[in-house]
Amino acid sequence: MDETPGAPTPTDGDASTGSGPGKAVIAVTAVLAALAVAGLVVYLVRDDDEATTVDTTTTASSTTSASTTTEPDTTPSTEPGAVGDTATAVWPWASTAQRFEDPVAAARSFAVDYVGFTDPVMGEFQQGDARSGEVEVRAVPDGPVTNVFVRQLGPDESWWVLGSATANVEVDEPAALATIGSPVTLSGRARAFEGTVNVEIRADGNEEPLATDFVTGRGDGTLGPFSKDVAFPSPGSGGGAVVFTTLSMENGQVREAGVLRVRFGG
Repeated sequence: MDETPGAPTPTDGDASTGSGPGKAVIAVTAVLAALAVAGLVVYLVRDDDEATTVDTTTTASSTTSASTTTEPDTTPSTEPGAVGDTATAVWPWASTAQRFEDPVAAARSFAVDYVGFTDPVMGEFQQGDARSGEVEVRAVPDGPVTNVFVRQLGPDESWWVLGSATANVEVDEPAALATIGSPVTLSGRARAFEGTVNVEIRADGNEEPLATDFVTGRGDGTLGPFSKDVAFPSPGSGGGAVVFTTLSMENGQVREAGVLRVRFGG
């Protein structure tokens, strides 16, 4: 069995329990739907003897517009072959012709070709909203779950990977879609064999990482804090990712991965 000694039984915080971005997307969709309904409501404002009909559509629209300012910037990448809002995706690289019509195929390619899983066990696609969802990936049938987040992007609505997460690596810094420079501060909590979590800083279109390092959490089955500054050569502008992986104590293969989309600058 490929198992870290002392690894805890999955808790409610484990991605495999069904919590995660899928449910969050559904919740956000419900809120937006409620606001849309509110925008159609007409009410009366009485001023002494005169009743004036007021359409609240403008107010509701203003509220919706204000809320969208906090969403990730989806400015198209300037890389050759980039299309639409694919600049928010980790995989496939927009500069290539590789595209996926199936979300599980996209997740598998990401797991094998990008992260380095050897022969992953793929779960079924779990629908979030109409254009997104997640796929569970395990190194072995009883291994820890890596949740791969997928979304349909671009004019062809092909499937792209936005990143991944695992319950055994919780990242506080950097945030997803953050703009980073060297050195970048990596902080959060982790549990792994001997507490070691491998780290790579990657730039789009480059198979070799800009930097490789590690952070240390805990190896006793509980989450332990980590914090480290990692330097890397500047790739200029553009996008990339910070990749956190834990390895098997038996064969050194990738067991799980947390991957965050970032931009370079500063």
